[in-house]
Amino acid sequence: MEYIKGKFKKIIFESSSGNGYKVGLIRVKEASDNLKEELVNKTITFTGYFYDLKIDENYILNGEYIDSGKYGYQFKTSNYEHAKVEGKDAVVEFLTSKLVKGCGEKTALEIVNILGDKALEKIKEDKNILLQIPKMTEKKMDSIYNSIIKYQDSDETIVYLTKLGFSMKDAMTLLNSYGLSIKAVLEENVYTLIDEIEFKTLDKVYFNMHEETDNNRIEACIVEALKELSFDSGDTYSYIDEIREKLVDFNIVLSEEELTEFISTLCKRRELRKEGDKYFIYSVFKMEENISNHLYEIENQKVYRINDLDERIKRFEEHNNVEYNNDQKKAIKSALEENITIITGGPGTGKTTIVRAIVGIYVDMHPLGEREASREIALLAPTGRASKRMSDLTNFPASTIHRYLKWDKNTGKFEYNEYNKHTEKLIIIDETSMIDTELFSALLDGIRDDVRLVIVGDDNQLPSVGPGLILTDLIGTDLFNHIPLKEIYRQSAGSSIPYLCMDIKNHDLTEDSISRKDDFSFLDVDVHSVRDTIKEICKLSIKKGIDESGIQILAPMYKGENGIDNLNIILQELFNPKTDEKKEYRMGEVTFRENDKVLQLVNDPDNNIYNGDIGYIREIYQNDKEKVLMVDFYGNGVFYKREDLINLKHAYAITIHKSQGSEFENVIMPITMNYGRMLYNKLLYTGISRAKKSLTMLGSSRAFYMGSNNDYSLNRKTNLLEKLMNRFS
Repeated sequence: MEYIKGKFKKIIFESSSGNGYKVGLIRVKEASDNLKEELVNKTITFTGYFYDLKIDENYILNGEYIDSGKYGYQFKTSNYEHAKVEGKDAVVEFLTSKLVKGCGEKTALEIVNILGDKALEKIKEDKNILLQIPKMTEKKMDSIYNSIIKYQDSDETIVYLTKLGFSMKDAMTLLNSYGLSIKAVLEENVYTLIDEIEFKTLDKVYFNMHEETDNNRIEACIVEALKELSFDSGDTYSYIDEIREKLVDFNIVLSEEELTEFISTLCKRRELRKEGDKYFIYSVFKMEENISNHLYEIENQKVYRINDLDERIKRFEEHNNVEYNNDQKKAIKSALEENITIITGGPGTGKTTIVRAIVGIYVDMHPLGEREASREIALLAPTGRASKRMSDLTNFPASTIHRYLKWDKNTGKFEYNEYNKHTEKLIIIDETSMIDTELFSALLDGIRDDVRLVIVGDDNQLPSVGPGLILTDLIGTDLFNHIPLKEIYRQSAGSSIPYLCMDIKNHDLTEDSISRKDDFSFLDVDVHSVRDTIKEICKLSIKKGIDESGIQILAPMYKGENGIDNLNIILQELFNPKTDEKKEYRMGEVTFRENDKVLQLVNDPDNNIYNGDIGYIREIYQNDKEKVLMVDFYGNGVFYKREDLINLKHAYAITIHKSQGSEFENVIMPITMNYGRMLYNKLLYTGISRAKKSLTMLGSSRAFYMGSNNDYSLNRKTNLLEKLMNRFS
């Protein structure tokens, strides 16, 4: 780690989120040996998390001097401290600075002459020592003493927080939120900081401060247990026995009576909510309530009929050389006339074609120019790939929901919300099965109630990663106009993939279901031969001119013999082998190489990339200090430094979960018994339905049939359906 020491001069950027992130200028006086010649006596840019920086104070910054790419060279600070005031001249300079009130140059010189160069430490230990200075008054003594204490306390607090187990970033967040009172907050109850700091960190800090579990920890663990149960299962509520069992993971054992008493306290504080025998995180309970209230308000707005809608649909068909069946026409009419419409269907049933008609007819009805149309219509999807596919197929701009609501990754909040709403009149949401309770509630907060809301999806796909079962619950109420599309149109009458999806959905598989077709085959392969077989299939594909951009391997899990991690190793060597011309970057056991196909794992709205987006490493180049990867996502170049690579994985093989919202020309899916409980109906359906042109499955046909008959993913516990029924009753 490198260091610089110098005088802080100016802040040039400060995060509005209050987390303490700053970019500033510092005049360097000292530096690490390798930086001395380059930086000493120069003013440079620094970045990092800081608390209450004072202009013209001296600081020591520890970190790295790196090329940020976009902003040039900066000193990236990992931790810092005030530079100690050492030597008589430095003490005089400090005492006469703006930091110390009530001390002029003459007084400062007398203090140093009498108390020596350790004057500041002596004053801090006993302020009355200042009374030795001629003409010193008690008022002036208190002013000088308080200035010295204030100067040193923040440093001591930072050291205190980091020793307890907080990271520097966490320490800055807490100091900027609570100031020097953070010590009192921690001593009162560590877990009150849960909105700023993750539970695992707080629990570690707790045991650095306490030896045994107290009531504060028990209450915090009950809330955390409910959160973990919710996110592990996708449920929005739990039962008391589930909570008691989960608490054992936190080394807490309670009787039902003891647990009930603690929960009662948490309910009074609105951290939890109890409804009958159901126990909710309070915020999740309110989200389901919020969704039901918004949908009630939207559905009960005035409905306007369009007299010539049949004629408009006919004209659209003629102009676009398309013909809609009765269900599709019903869906188009409902979307343009009803306040809430749900359109569902499997692959090949024409959902996107219907969306194109809804948009086209709406624009024609008003009529609207391109700019006006984008102000009145919003096409939304939960992932970047899904929104891009929606835009490509409709020739109309589409956005992720996070980008539409302007999500701030620093605060975790949306700019568009119940106090600042979008004003579009027609909102179409695709891939709704992927949307969880929190995101759907946020979306409804961010739009007006006088809107046409069109909800599109495939209710047999995998449910959202986060808690909830939004699409299934909305359909289950029978409160909204729901048009299920059953007739298959995709590609041609000879396309077998959509029919295989339908057989899986209806639990109607026969021996013939996996017999070889023009666009589908199932290869019975020994579990230990799966990887080699995939490699041979890909080699044949390459000979036919199909590269990694035209093939996607989908598997249920990362680990294991036939897991994604192992598959990516052999596929990287096949599709993108090592050469002298290609630069590489090794991180742990993973080697990133120029031209590699990669997957983004988290939402990053600042760079307009989202969880599930696939890109290609176009360049790896060396700065003076570190390597940087440039990844191309659909023409959007994004730079990755070492600390960012945790958000990137190879994408020759990806999970079926990550494939949602995407379509691929040719899909290869291994299906083996050692995938175990990861094989179930909706997972297989989702993976198979990603294939547009061809599908090759290989492994065990027995595993395929067993997985198709496994419906365990249907068992999510949610309260939204009941909330909606009560609200509309």
